[in-house]
Order: sequence, then structure tokens, then C-alpha cells
Amino acid sequence: MDLYGAFDAPVPTVVLAEGEFGTPGGKTANGVVMHSELFDARAVVDSTSAGSTADEVLGRSDVRPIPVVDTMEEALERAPEVEALVIGVAPAGGALPEAWVEDIRTAMRAGCDVVSGLHVFLGDDEEWAGLAEECGVRLFDVRKPPEEDLRVADGHVDEVDCDVVLTVGTDCAVGKRTTTFELYRAAKEAGLSAGWVATGQTGLMVGADRGVVIDRVPADFTAGVVEDMVATVGGENDLVFVEGQGALSHRAYSSVTLGILHGAWPDAVVLVDDPSRESRTHFERFPIAGVAQERTNVEELSDAAVAALSTWGDSDEEAERHGLPTANVFDEGGPEDLLAAVREVL
Repeated sequence: MDLYGAFDAPVPTVVLAEGEFGTPGGKTANGVVMHSELFDARAVVDSTSAGSTADEVLGRSDVRPIPVVDTMEEALERAPEVEALVIGVAPAGGALPEAWVEDIRTAMRAGCDVVSGLHVFLGDDEEWAGLAEECGVRLFDVRKPPEEDLRVADGHVDEVDCDVVLTVGTDCAVGKRTTTFELYRAAKEAGLSAGWVATGQTGLMVGADRGVVIDRVPADFTAGVVEDMVATVGGENDLVFVEGQGALSHRAYSSVTLGILHGAWPDAVVLVDDPSRESRTHFERFPIAGVAQERTNVEELSDAAVAALSTWGDSDEEAERHGLPTANVFDEGGPEDLLAAVREVL
């Protein structure tokens, strides 16, 4: 999906993050507020954090002090210029919470297009589609998989004249999308010809050059979809950063991780790790395999070299522990250090 083709960036936006802003469950809302080059957040709706500002909730001094408010009505009063609503939370179970229905309707009646990362597709529902037509707004279901031109990978990405860098995690929700974006931004600020490919809903909403929610693509076609996106972005840039998903050692999600690895067929990989974790998020019976094992997996299952480690921990301690160039992307100079390590390998 190419959201850039549907909007004129930057789009004044209200972000719905009820009950989750600043938490891992609100990572889409967090990412849009922190990083989006497409959606310019003007207000966040989360009654549990109302009265504060986005920089306070996220603990980031580089984030603008966007108001966090109690209701959609208040958001529209504070930011009447908004043109889009981003639903920044995908609740467990996939259903649309009943408490959100009126908020979404209110935004649509105010003229907002709706960009949804929900597992249910609003555009396929007659009632929502009818309301969108009545209000003259559009519904974008970013999790909806491509329906045409699906194919298996054939290796044509090898013929594209660009370098490809993939992030691979030791678990889910360790910062692969954030690391990918920060590497891309550091490359652009360094004057490099760079683009990036998203494989999750947050990356699409942040404004990747190309993207698809890869876990909704049929398994046989995962690598082919990624290969096509990398080839497209690589045809326009010298350097392509690809967002990874899951972990190669993760029993629940490894098939998606491997499909991205083989579809992108990267020249370099940046591993992403939270050193405080001992078991996998939402799967406590599964232990974390660790950086060394994931490095071995990457290098045995592809031709890529692991160039660096992106960590949530102390970069000096983790560098000594793992013998890799290491940085925390939230530290000053962290993204630039990771980019330097990648460029050295390339």
C-alpha cells in the first residue's frame, strides 16, 4: 500500500490511542506521533493520559508537546484543521471496541479520512462504507493484503543496483521498526540516496516508501511481495532499509521472519535486542534465544553479514558482551553509529 499516493503530506491528523498511548500496546500511535512523515499529529485521544502532552507521555524531549485529550470532540475543538483520523491501537482479539465507534463516527462527520490498523476491515462493512460515502471521506484498512499480482520470489531483487539493509529481532516488539526508521533518517541526513520498506502497520502509517502488513499475506507469497517492494524502492535509491518482523528463532512467527529475509536478500543486517527479556512477549513458555543464536541464524540462512546491534540497553556493555558495533537509537548519535557500522560492512 502506498499511502503517500493517497494523501498530500503532511496531513493534519488526530490519533486515537485510547488506554494505550505510551505503552507497547499503543506502538502504532507512538510511532505515528514520534516519526510519521505523512501524518502530522495535532491531538491524541486517550482518556487515561488526558491533560498531559505527547512528549511527557512518551518521555521524549524531541517530540512536540501535542495535547492528549479525553474525547474526540475535544480533539476536534483543539485541532479543527485535522483531515485524518489514525487508529493507533489494534486491540487483542481483533474486534473494534464498541467504545470507539462513536469516536470514529464523530471524526468522519467532521470530514476526517480514517486510517485503520484494526484486524477488522471498515471498508468491507456496509454501515461504515455507507457513512464514509455520506460524509465524503475515505477508509484505509492498512492490514488488508494485496489481492493482485501475488507471486513467489524468483531472486530478481539480486539484479537491482542498490544495497539492502534488514533489521532482524531477537523477539517481537523490540524496536525493529524504530531502528529501521532511525537508520533511514540518519542516511537521509547524511545526504545518502535512501528509501525504506515497511512490513507492519506502523511503518505504513509513518510513511514508508512502500509497505504491506506482511503477516496478512499468504505464506507462499511473503518473500515475493517483499522482493517486489525492495526492487521498486531500490530502483529509485542506492540504499534500502527493510523493516523486519518477529525473530528467526520464534516458534510462532519465524515463517514471516524468514520470508522477509529471503525476499529482501539483504547485504547487511542490524540485529535488534532488548537485553532485559528472558522470555518472549505474550509467549512466556518460549525463552529468548539471544543475540548470538540470531546472528548464527541470519548468517546461515542468507548471504548477509550482521553489521551491528541495536539495543535497548547500555551500548558499551552490550558491545563488549556480543562483540558487535552497538548503539541505542534513543541515545544521541546512536542511529549515526549504527549507520557507520552498516556502511563499513557494505
